[in-house]
Amino acid sequence: MSERPTTGWCKGVEKEQRELAAGTLDPDCACMAELFPESLITATDSVLGAFEADISALQRASDEHVFAVVQRVVLALNAVNDEHDGAAYETDEREQLCHYIDEALTEKGVDVAALTARHGLGRYELTDRWRDW
Repeated sequence: MSERPTTGWCKGVEKEQRELAAGTLDPDCACMAELFPESLITATDSVLGAFEADISALQRASDEHVFAVVQRVVLALNAVNDEHDGAAYETDEREQLCHYIDEALTEKGVDVAALTARHGLGRYELTDRWRDW
């Protein structure tokens, strides 16, 4: 399975903490813990875990079923974003989450390019219909 974006976020926070502890990072330059608070990582991980459970049952699923799974994960991520004052996911994080959704579906055998094309969408518009972040 693809690596969740939250894994990279955690690694960044941990690296920053090590650098602060070692005195190799000026505290005024530290931002990872603020960008990725534990509540954000935990909530996002929970949403992605539910998404992974949903896609595990996608063997030869209809387009409508795949879109329903995508809708659920996107709406759940919208809720996480709202819980964090609408600022949980910046540009890089949005791209990472969308890439993760696409990659996870692809690993489960969904041809995302064909799916979106059948519905008049570009491949990278898969989440746009529901996404607020």
